[in-house]
Amino acid sequence: MDFEQRLQKAIARGRRTGDARARAEAEKALTDKELRRLHGQYRIELTERIERCLGKLPSCFPGFEMKPVVSDRGWGTAVTRDDVHIRPGQPRRNRFSRLEMVVPAVTDAFVLELTAKATIRNKELFNRTHYQRLDEVDLHAFTELVDLWVLEYAEVYAAKS
Repeated sequence: MDFEQRLQKAIARGRRTGDARARAEAEKALTDKELRRLHGQYRIELTERIERCLGKLPSCFPGFEMKPVVSDRGWGTAVTRDDVHIRPGQPRRNRFSRLEMVVPAVTDAFVLELTAKATIRNKELFNRTHYQRLDEVDLHAFTELVDLWVLEYAEVYAAKS
C-alpha cells in the first residue's frame, strides 16, 4: 500500500471518529435533558410522600407544626416542636424537636438524593443521606426509606415523651 492510499484511509478514519464523537455528544445532551426531567419527576413523587408521612406526626403528637421546605438545600417538609419546661427553683429549659426530609436539586452527578435530619429534645437522633444514580433509581426503595425514617423518629419520640 502506497502513501497516498494510507493517507486517504487515515482521513476516512478521522472523519468517522469525528462523526462518532459528534453523535455521542448529541446523545449525551439528550440524555442530560432526559435525566433532569427524570429527576424532577422523582423529586415530585418523593416530596409528596414525605409530606404525607410527616403530616401524620402532628395528629399523633400534638404540638408539632408542619412546614414545607423550599431552600438551597432542596425541597421537602419539616415538622418541629419547641417545648418549654418550667420547674420551681430551676431555670427555664427549651427542648427542640425536629424532623426534616428534603430532596436536593439535580446536579451534574445526576443522582437522586434524599436527606433527613432528626432531633429530639435538643439531641440529634440521626443525620442521613441516601442516593442513587438517576439511571439506576429504585423509587420504591426511596419511599420505603421515607417510611422507615419517619417510623423510627415516631418510635424514639414516643419513648422519650
